[in-house]
Formats: sequence, structure tokens, C-alpha cells
Amino acid sequence: MSDAPSIPRVASRERLLAWARRLAMITLYASMWVLLLATLPLGALVAAGIDWRRGDGRWATLRCLTFALLYLSCEVVGVIAAFVIWLGSGVWAGRGRAASREARPSGLSGAYLRANFRLQCWWARSLFRGAERIFAMRTTVTGDEVVRQGPFLLFLRHASIGDTVLPAVLIADRHNIMLRYVMKRELLWDPCLDIVGNRLPNYFVQRGSGDSEREIAAVQHLLDELGPRDGVLIYPEGTRFSPAKRERIVERLRGAMPARLLALAEQLRHTLPPRLGGPLGLLERNPGVDAVFCAHTGFEGAATFRDLLGGALVRREVQVAFWRVPFAQIPLERDARAEWLYQHWRRIDDWIDAVTGPAAAPVQSGVASA
Repeated sequence: MSDAPSIPRVASRERLLAWARRLAMITLYASMWVLLLATLPLGALVAAGIDWRRGDGRWATLRCLTFALLYLSCEVVGVIAAFVIWLGSGVWAGRGRAASREARPSGLSGAYLRANFRLQCWWARSLFRGAERIFAMRTTVTGDEVVRQGPFLLFLRHASIGDTVLPAVLIADRHNIMLRYVMKRELLWDPCLDIVGNRLPNYFVQRGSGDSEREIAAVQHLLDELGPRDGVLIYPEGTRFSPAKRERIVERLRGAMPARLLALAEQLRHTLPPRLGGPLGLLERNPGVDAVFCAHTGFEGAATFRDLLGGALVRREVQVAFWRVPFAQIPLERDARAEWLYQHWRRIDDWIDAVTGPAAAPVQSGVASA
């Protein structure tokens, strides 16, 4: 008799691990929120004192404390709202469970999915618009008209944790487009992303799993039954940009990549060479929808909490650009698709150069949301 675990037992173990993770993280986040509220007056005085001694006029520590309170508040409210949605839906008692599974591939069909989608939009909008006001940021968008109607595949640059909410705010919330995310599994440690993200048609990739075929197949399933209010989003770089990461990746590609692609990879200055597994997997199974590319700049200096404490986002201008490529212009051959993707990534890189010049400079004052 085989010692291999059966699929139901594996699924049951995964569910138990998921509930244990959620219980631990919800407890941690709620405790941090209560502690921050209880010590807020003292914390604000200490933060203001640090900023006053620094004397650069950015008040970055106090702003970060305020944003931390906003983030934890959104998490606590989001988890409570997710519980209310779950309780009111009757899914816990079996009501609507089959209908919910049936609606899952087709995006916004089903009251349960719609409620979770609106909660996701509220969470992302609250964080992003709150960050704009707290850090005195300004956001401008060009090419917005190309994302008003789905379906499409969205290829997005990744520079900071901050850009993960951009599509939810600028596309999903603004234009009522249900985006199906390809996200790294590490994000499951965020309670709201874990709970609501698993209710919606997303996939959390297990990087370094050793089974890339399974991961790519799961990503491809996000293309099932795409409707006019749907889109699939992937970050082709796979991780946040840094100059050191770029050097390591380009060095690793030497001798393992065709000369033409390697030349394009070496020309990139502000972005990482795209990983080909997930993007080419989506293009291979593409049911005939257009591709959309999203370039943005303004988050480059805020990849870590230390960057935020240093004032990297204060008075920063975030600029975003979209462009759409018709399905008929997407190459059919795999090698041609890889070069096509790299050429558009070079376009993103050149756009960043044109917009920022030698380096992105903070705006002087004011907050103007797109």
C-alpha cells in the first residue's frame, strides 16, 4: 500500500494550516492595533521629537506612524467586514456554496463575490488615498481609457510594496474591473489578502516549489471564462526591483538566454528582466484578449520600511501610464512572444527615463489625485 497522502487528506491539512495562519496573524495584527492606539499620544511625541531633531521638514517618522495606524485599522475593519460577509452569505451553512464555486471563474457574478470584490476595492482605496494624504503624494495617470473595458491581460512593473494596490485603485475600483491576481504566496501573511484574496479568483504562486509546470497551469486557469469586466494581472519581474537584483539576474542569464533577449535584458536600467514562465503561459492560453502594460514611477525609493522612515515617499509624484496591445499584434510563436514581452519592458524602461530623468524628484507641495 502506498504511503502517499490522498488528495482529500492533503487538502484538509492545507485548510488546517490556512486557519492556523489566519488565527495567528489576525491575533497579531489586532494586538498591534490595540497597542498602537493605547500608546499613540506617547508615540506621536517621540516621532515628532525624532523628526524635529532631524530637521529636514519632512516629518517622515510621524507620517509613518500615522500610516501604520491607517494600515492596521484597514486590516482590522477588513477582517471584521469579511466575517460579516461570510456570515450573511450563508456559505458557512452550505447555502450558496455551489453557486459561489460556479460563479468563481466568471468574476462579478454572484452576490458573495461582488461583496468581497467591493471590500477589496475599499481596502486598497483606503490605503492608497490615505497614503497620498499622509505623505503628501500626488498621482497622475495617462492612458486610463485603455483599461475601462475588459477582458485583458495586464503586465505590471513591480518596484515597491506600494505599487501592489495601484491596479486595485486605478482599474478595479475606478472601472469596476475584476482583476484576477497572480501573487506570491508570502502575501498570505496579510490577513485581508489571505481571506478575501482566496475568496476571489486569484492565485498565490509558490516560488521555488520545484514544480513550475503545476504553478504555470494554475496561473493559466485564471483565463477561464473571462468576461467583459474581467482581467488577469501578473508582475513579470516576479520581485521588487533593485540595482543589485538586476545585476544578479542579468549575470545569471548570460549563457542561458538567446543573444537577442540577453541584449534587451542588459539594456534595462530601471526594471528587472521579465521571468518568462508565467507571462508566456498566459499568452499561450490567451483566449483572444488584448494585452495591457502598466508603467509607473514614484515608488522606487520606498521598497523597505527603512526607506519610508527616511521620507522616500514624502511629497513624491507617482506617475502611471497604460497602453494596450490588440490581440492581433501579439506574436504566435513562443520565441517571438518572449522578444515581444522584452521589447515592451524596454519601452517601460525608456518611459521611466523620459519621465524622471536622472532620478525621480519629489514634488514641492500639494496633493492632486488622478
